[in-house]
Amino acid sequence: MIMTKKQKAAEIIGLLKKEYPEVKCALNYSKPHELLIATRLSAQCTDKRVNLVTPELFKRFPEIADYAEAEVSEIEKYIESCGLFRTKAKDISLMCSMLHEKYNDIIPDTVDELVKLPGVGRKTANLVCGDLYGKPALVCDTHVIRLTNRLGLADSKDAVKVEKQLSLIVPPEEGLGLCHRLVWHGRLVCDARKPQCESCTLEKLCIHKKTVKK
Repeated sequence: MIMTKKQKAAEIIGLLKKEYPEVKCALNYSKPHELLIATRLSAQCTDKRVNLVTPELFKRFPEIADYAEAEVSEIEKYIESCGLFRTKAKDISLMCSMLHEKYNDIIPDTVDELVKLPGVGRKTANLVCGDLYGKPALVCDTHVIRLTNRLGLADSKDAVKVEKQLSLIVPPEEGLGLCHRLVWHGRLVCDARKPQCESCTLEKLCIHKKTVKK
């Protein structure tokens, strides 16, 4: 019998839960706005690098108002090693100004409101809604896109399209956990260039394995 995508997604969720029983966001933060800022910094940058940068950044600017009142050039100094730091510093400044002036320093709890903030896309918005507010969320970063395509759950490299495809086959309450687990699996096993297929718990479900040269 041919397995449907919903059935396949359910089996993948179960296998990954066994492999990674306890998972959380890889970005370090202690305040709601810090997750928002750290996620913006993670664009085209590793979470490891972001976690090296944010301690001093968060120490210098402990509150949303501190970013809103700071010169963009000062924010830049703390995030230079993150890549695209000038654009990110500008976005962080504008984002925090908007949060301070329009939202009274409260992070919005819906994707629709969050994406109104400068520099915030659906990936960041979903992560914030899921991690901060416990809402159903699908965080489609590069690892999730790569792995879901390799597994045959999605067939696009566009994050919005992948999110839409996954929403049809993944139970809402499982979405965030699945995405976090796929990120960890992508880092530890299913590497972009050299996937470790022989040690992958998802090997039997992977359509990509058939195309990998021995």
